[in-house]
Amino acid sequence: MTESVKFTLPEDRIPKAWYNIAADLPAPLPPVLHPGTGAPIGPDDLAPLFPMALILQEVSTDREIEIPEPVREIYRQWRPAPLFRARRLEKALQTPAKIYYKYEGVSPTGSHKPNTAVAQAFYNKDAGIHRITTETGAGQWGSSLAFAGAIFGIDIDVYMVRVSFEQKPYRKALMEAFGARCVASPSTETASGRAILEKNPNSTGSLGIAISEAVEMAAQRDDTKYALGSVLNHVLLHQTVAGIEAIEQMEMAGDYPDVLVGCTGGGSNFAGLVNPFLGRQLRGGEKVRVVAVEPAACPSLTRGKYAYDFGDTGHLTPLVKMHTLGSTFVPPGFHAGGLRYHGMAPLVSHLHQLGLIEATAYMQKECFAAGVQFARAEGIVPAPEATHAVKGAIEEALRCKAEGKSETILFNLCGHGHFDMQAYTDYHAGKLTDQSYDESELAMALAGLPSVNE
Repeated sequence: MTESVKFTLPEDRIPKAWYNIAADLPAPLPPVLHPGTGAPIGPDDLAPLFPMALILQEVSTDREIEIPEPVREIYRQWRPAPLFRARRLEKALQTPAKIYYKYEGVSPTGSHKPNTAVAQAFYNKDAGIHRITTETGAGQWGSSLAFAGAIFGIDIDVYMVRVSFEQKPYRKALMEAFGARCVASPSTETASGRAILEKNPNSTGSLGIAISEAVEMAAQRDDTKYALGSVLNHVLLHQTVAGIEAIEQMEMAGDYPDVLVGCTGGGSNFAGLVNPFLGRQLRGGEKVRVVAVEPAACPSLTRGKYAYDFGDTGHLTPLVKMHTLGSTFVPPGFHAGGLRYHGMAPLVSHLHQLGLIEATAYMQKECFAAGVQFARAEGIVPAPEATHAVKGAIEEALRCKAEGKSETILFNLCGHGHFDMQAYTDYHAGKLTDQSYDESELAMALAGLPSVNE
């Protein structure tokens, strides 16, 4: 049998609670620090940016946090998301490994991002907020928050990293279709944006810069809050619906993963899949090997320093301990815009420090080659970000082939590439190039890390 096999759950199996791995960690996360005093921050320090319900989730150590019924009602539009066994890909690779993928591209905006966008919009609406500012890289997060804003009647302002703004015009069109406003970042609308443009009028932008602009705008109005699409604990928490569903679907398949693979930029889709599995392991259950795959042009886990740093370029955010390339680091303009972030989620960084996950990095062209191979075998064109997970899974399958092992591999296909066809056009035309970061720029950014007494 070479046809792909689909495992679906009934609607009533949508998770009723998100899973919080903080409850099972062998060592707690390092505290978030105030940039001025160096002291741990409290909930009130975050109140200008987030509604209190999300702040409490950010610091919670409860194992389960109930999903509000209005959020589950909206989830029903696409959840539970399917899980597939990629038999045709297995055959193409001639591997004894079994390859499964959780497919999050079935959401209204084509990625995993609505899992948290809907939740964040709900909590903001419940707190009486009328406007949310945010940033976006490739546009998946911006379009997802725009979708959620339309549902809850909240105005959405999106600062989109300029290189992606120019590469992916249809993402901007999708945001506008949902009623959001999309601005190329760095922009002249904010002090932080103007400062960047004064130094470099041709700046391609970065997620760190776009975060600064969105945070600056949110802090100016009482009726406005800020939303982040990755990195923070509550964002990773909301994504665990994917892993919770995947555990049940693997049971349907009569299988369990030996290896979990996910692409990592800020860390949300990766953590969403792997944290429920790691939680089982930490509570004495089955052990899994977990591989985080990142772009070689922005390799925070594999080349970054584990240190306290700002989450944004303009230094408006608190200090968090994470694997970082330095808040001033601006990666080259490769197509996986959602992975162009200078830091990794503190929670994912902590898991790496604890030895619970490993990390690897690949160049752009080899990831697109993996994406094309997957599309021709399985019929789904992955987003550029997701090609990194595909590449990681293929490498694991080829390792199994070389070692003669029949391991089970599960990866998160976090989004489709229907808005990224220009990147595939460039790849097939031979115009897509592997881009490397500037070593001297990285050294300078790391040299500028804030001084913190730990």
